[in-house]
Amino acid sequence: MKDYIEKRAIELAQYIIENNATVRKTAKIFNISKSTVHKDVHERLRKINPELYKDAQAVLEQNKAERHIRGGMATKEKYLKMEK
Repeated sequence: MKDYIEKRAIELAQYIIENNATVRKTAKIFNISKSTVHKDVHERLRKINPELYKDAQAVLEQNKAERHIRGGMATKEKYLKMEK
């Protein structure tokens, strides 16, 4: 694996952990696709740094469990803005 890909995978995981970030937010910050973030964190990082992988996975699993709540809040805000 190329060095820059390994470095990027580690940087992505560190960002996700430090900021409790979603895949979508991480992709936007690093200006890469969600697919790239997913592949780097879920596949490549497991081989590069298993401990960091576990920490990043924990954050992503929490975000996945909470996504329906964030979606509901976004919809609520949308309709509140429409009332004004």
